[in-house]
Amino acid sequence: MSESQHPRPMPAHADEYMEKDRDGVVHDVSDNLFNKSEHNAGATSDKEAQAGVLEVEAIATVWSKTSLIVAYVLIWIVYFIMLTQQAAEAALNPFVTSAFQQHSLTPTVGILSSIFGGACNLTVAKILDVFGRPQGYMTSLAVVAIGLAMMAATTSVEMYAAAQVFWTVGTAALLYSVNIFVADTTALRNRGLMTALTASPNIVTIWLGGPISQGFLEGPGWRWCFGAFSIIVPVLCLPLFGLLMMNYFKAKKQGIIKPRSRSRTPWQSFLYYCREFDAIGLLLITAGLALFLLPFNLYTQQAQGWRSPLIICLLVFGVALLALFAIWDKFFAPVTFIPYALLLDRNMVGACVLGSVLFISFWCWNSFFSSYLQVVQNLSVTEASYVVQIYGLGGSLFSIAAGVAIRYTGRFKAITLYVAIPIYTLFMGLMVYFRDPSMSVGYLIMCQIFISFASGVIIITPQIAAMSAADHQHIAVVMAILSMFSSIGGAIGLTVAGAIWQAVFPVKLAEYLPLEDQPNLINIYAALDVQLSYPIGTPTRTAIQHAYADAQSMMLTAGTAIWAVGLAAVAVWRNTDVKDLKQVKGQVI
Repeated sequence: MSESQHPRPMPAHADEYMEKDRDGVVHDVSDNLFNKSEHNAGATSDKEAQAGVLEVEAIATVWSKTSLIVAYVLIWIVYFIMLTQQAAEAALNPFVTSAFQQHSLTPTVGILSSIFGGACNLTVAKILDVFGRPQGYMTSLAVVAIGLAMMAATTSVEMYAAAQVFWTVGTAALLYSVNIFVADTTALRNRGLMTALTASPNIVTIWLGGPISQGFLEGPGWRWCFGAFSIIVPVLCLPLFGLLMMNYFKAKKQGIIKPRSRSRTPWQSFLYYCREFDAIGLLLITAGLALFLLPFNLYTQQAQGWRSPLIICLLVFGVALLALFAIWDKFFAPVTFIPYALLLDRNMVGACVLGSVLFISFWCWNSFFSSYLQVVQNLSVTEASYVVQIYGLGGSLFSIAAGVAIRYTGRFKAITLYVAIPIYTLFMGLMVYFRDPSMSVGYLIMCQIFISFASGVIIITPQIAAMSAADHQHIAVVMAILSMFSSIGGAIGLTVAGAIWQAVFPVKLAEYLPLEDQPNLINIYAALDVQLSYPIGTPTRTAIQHAYADAQSMMLTAGTAIWAVGLAAVAVWRNTDVKDLKQVKGQVI
């Protein structure tokens, strides 16, 4: 971050909740769960703090405990509807790509959206800090609605991929905005717990995604599912925006929020925000990452493979743009988007690497897991959805337990290093063995339960580690950077899974298929519904099952091996006690 790393003084009226010790350091006078204020040592003038940060601190001084409770109830509702539509989209995704005879591109359509989703959170962080939390939230909601409407109207895989970019960017930005609100209104020791509680609707939505998607598939069709959510999502998400704006105007009426200067011309404002947002740097890193990662999924569609001029150009231009971004951001950017000093902090570095590793591993084994369960284990769409969602369900439950542990111990390193990562690695390795068609699906469910326990811890602790290295002014950008690394990890995982699938599955399918089915190889490879059309026990279905198992074995092996990097990332963390760290101000939890 380019702004000062020091915290700012409290907004007006906040000092009534604080007292000073004999050294002049401000402390909270309450030890309740709902605290009136927290303060970080040091000082920064209001001029150095961005308007959005000052406004949310001002808002926090005027809202009541009741308003804060209502806000968290509305956040729970936002998470409920967003996770429900995410679960439905995940179940429908293979059928959408199969509808256009491109089932093998299931991971590919997610790569660009994953990259843009991570990179655009940096822009959203600036919107939240410069324009305000409510404005960033509303912008994100509009993008989600556009993406869902485009999905409902899609006529090709290309249009669906574009719709996914809007949908993924908007969804990631919306949930990111909500997470920043949680960070704005919680003490660091309680932040993991409150983050887990607000995301707990996943415990309910796990049972909804499958039936909803299957109901639409058997009824009006998958387009109507996306169309319905394009209306439902805004209706249920707007009340939180209304509450934030109500308290914003309340603070403004009391004079806590001062009117902003309007001295710049429109052109000057455009140039100012381009500079503040580092538009050139954002364009370079987003385009560079997309161009670099796409060839890993597209090379099998080229006659010359890796020697194809298209693939070579994508790789060369991708690397060149990433190099230009590093040069631009280091030497020429008026405002450095990514704070190098903060990135060099070992807690921040380890958190970013761990976030990437988690998503690389997840997408390595999860990209074709739903299809695998239907084809190899003969599960219905709903049953496969339940198994896939064990990861999210267990993660939600165990993240609450992890949040409670952090609240009372103040420590987050040991539980990650000595418990979560070893368990995740062990049961990922066991999934390699249990993926065989002869094995019962119960063994896979057992592995998923233990992996979900580990993921519940790993979802929370990198966020706490990263935020422990920053003050309130920098929380939004720190979380955006962490989100960017996680999204990049997801894109890498999708790329690895897609490359393995396209390199292994068709080869093994050609090897195992009976001679009479060889002419139909391309159709079997391209469409999930064609694969499912062959009855269990027939030679063709058995051949497809074994080809799936071989491809899944390679993807699981890759997802297991990457955890050596994750272990090293956590080892460098400081053993920080977050009970002693103070960041936020106003009415907080």
